[in-house]
Amino acid sequence: MDEKKVPEEVLFLQEELLKAQLQVIRRLRGPVQERHRKAKGRSNMSVVMDLLKSSKKPLHVSEIIRQARERHGLTLDRESLVSALVKKVKTGSVARPAPNTFKLP
Repeated sequence: MDEKKVPEEVLFLQEELLKAQLQVIRRLRGPVQERHRKAKGRSNMSVVMDLLKSSKKPLHVSEIIRQARERHGLTLDRESLVSALVKKVKTGSVARPAPNTFKLP
């Protein structure tokens, strides 16, 4: 198969033409509508931290999962949650007074 090489100048010119056309289209279209952008929700960990903050006592991981489901409609994976909370224990932002039980320091 014999391929002919396109000169670099032609490729550059074509690229610049396409950029100019795209700018015109975007200008004619007007501002980007906000409704097309996906709204970001809260992270699972921010919900868990809020649950711990609002609790007056340490929460067992089962209770955290139950409250997250009831209050926020979140289904949390137990092993992932414990792993994430253990990392927070190591950094000192969460305390673990008993096995699988967590609170804010």
